[in-house]
Amino acid sequence: MNSLDIAKRPEDTRVVVAMSGGVDSSVVAGLLAAQGYDVVGVTLQLYDHGEATHRKGACCAGQDIHDARRVAATLNIPHYVLDYEERFKRSVIAPFANAYQQGETPVPCIACNQSVKFVDLMEVARDLGADVLATGHYVQSRRGDDGRRQLFRPVDGDRDQTYFLFATTQSQLDYLRFPLGGMSKAAVREMAREMGLEIAEKHDSQDICFVPQGKYADIIRKMHPEAVATGEIVHLDGRVLGTHDGIVNYTIGQRKGLGVAAGEPLYVIKLEHKTCRVIVGPREALKTHTVRLRNVNWLGATPLAELSAGNGAPVEVKVRSTRGPQPAVIQMQGDEVFVTLVSGEYGISPGQACVFYADDTATSEVWGGGFIAEAVPQVFAA
Repeated sequence: MNSLDIAKRPEDTRVVVAMSGGVDSSVVAGLLAAQGYDVVGVTLQLYDHGEATHRKGACCAGQDIHDARRVAATLNIPHYVLDYEERFKRSVIAPFANAYQQGETPVPCIACNQSVKFVDLMEVARDLGADVLATGHYVQSRRGDDGRRQLFRPVDGDRDQTYFLFATTQSQLDYLRFPLGGMSKAAVREMAREMGLEIAEKHDSQDICFVPQGKYADIIRKMHPEAVATGEIVHLDGRVLGTHDGIVNYTIGQRKGLGVAAGEPLYVIKLEHKTCRVIVGPREALKTHTVRLRNVNWLGATPLAELSAGNGAPVEVKVRSTRGPQPAVIQMQGDEVFVTLVSGEYGISPGQACVFYADDTATSEVWGGGFIAEAVPQVFAA
């Protein structure tokens, strides 16, 4: 086996590298090329990048495509740019806008990985005769005793991207490789410098790539004008405190910018898209212990129904990308999956992800996850 777990010599192993124009994917391409693999770089143009060409903090924009081309030229590898703008609109932007319209808080980076990157790009890689598709994500994968590839948290916990990859299917995982999972970000940047790559000091992407200046409401307003209908801001006790200009301007747990005056700090507790009401209350009212999931992707060796039988299975879960895993219990009731957070969590919103981990170790195995269909704060629980 070579370093990518393929029973071939590196020079006989074709690898397509998803190149975003950033430091991480550029180093992956350089690292594999240096090891003698037959590397092909592919960059996806995901939206009309004209307005974002000079905007920092977003990936897949015009400058990034240019950077990916320059890196490929420096490494002397073939490079292709594919126009996936229409597919991206249909698979990522439209569902994003629809979810916000319904009072959810979606995670478009997960949808992008689910569709464009790990379906369409994987198909392109196979068409190019690639043995594997490699990316610059900070996650680890390796072959288990049963031959399946397993997904793990990376060595660099500050860069952990497993939250965004929980929906990766087993067949996709078997075809993917993540060469940076065992490295720190500092080491990756140093490697970029050693390779002579001009993007070695380039800033990491932070924004949602298709949302200029983070103003997601502008995107939704264009696609769903009805989503900015005015409505009432209502306290949990029933008092009408004011009006708003559309529930898309609010998220669960929001405190600032509510537009109402009160004698206590108020938070958004619930968004009612059918009545256009924004329900507010004290922070304690945000506390949630149980969430119901949809579209669950299970990567564990033991079937979920078997593992969670009886009193449920103890797991660690992440309900936010920026928070560490916390103790929970996963149960199935019929075909539905529920997760009970032992300590509870504040401000959980439908549309976000709940990702499962085998234990609380730094490089724990990822058992998959699901999207939060319902998160009922204790104040609303029966």
